[in-house]
Amino acid sequence: MAITAAALRELHRIHRQLVDLRERLARGPRQIKAREANLAKIAEQQTAAEEAVKQTRLAADQKQLDLKSSEIKVADWKRQLNSCSSNKEYQTFQEQIAAAEMAGSVLADEILEALDKIDQLELSTVDVTRLHESAKSDLNTFRDSVTQELESIRVDIQRLEAELTSAETELPADFKTDYQRVIRNKGAEGMSEVEEQVCLGCGQQITLNMQNDLLLSKPVFCTSCGCLLYIGEN
Repeated sequence: MAITAAALRELHRIHRQLVDLRERLARGPRQIKAREANLAKIAEQQTAAEEAVKQTRLAADQKQLDLKSSEIKVADWKRQLNSCSSNKEYQTFQEQIAAAEMAGSVLADEILEALDKIDQLELSTVDVTRLHESAKSDLNTFRDSVTQELESIRVDIQRLEAELTSAETELPADFKTDYQRVIRNKGAEGMSEVEEQVCLGCGQQITLNMQNDLLLSKPVFCTSCGCLLYIGEN
């Protein structure tokens, strides 16, 4: 049986191109999933930022209610000062008023700090919201681009698979079994060019007899890596 180097080179070209296209076909969905995961992470950050604003505002509102309640008590105690029946009672009200006013002052400072924190958190929320919208837009654009590219890749794969089928029909019948075995086991890596009597698949030098068989268009397999060998175009 005889199989030309040109036929083997063509088969190897088709196999390698199919490997590349199939890798690209699988890579597109993976890239989309990675961007979707990133978008989900940003969405979580946005939710956390919004929740932080909500909880800080609730805490500030509660402090304002507490302050208002304390101010009402202080005002009531001040009215009761004039009706005290003893110095001790008067002194007790004075101490309560002083303590409440001190606590109210601290509470007022805490409210101002909370309001400042709300302002900062709202700015952070605006930033992460913009980031989320940008990431969402980028994902949609990327998904559309990948969808179009994948359709083109599928067309190329179908074309190359047809070319492969056609090229394989030209192989000698008594050679197909060995060819199919090496392709099934190693794929495109099951074929290798020989350059200056060296198998480029493993870097091992082939024998002179193997080189002569290649020149006579006989099928030759590398004794080191098992690749189906062919002579390079040059």
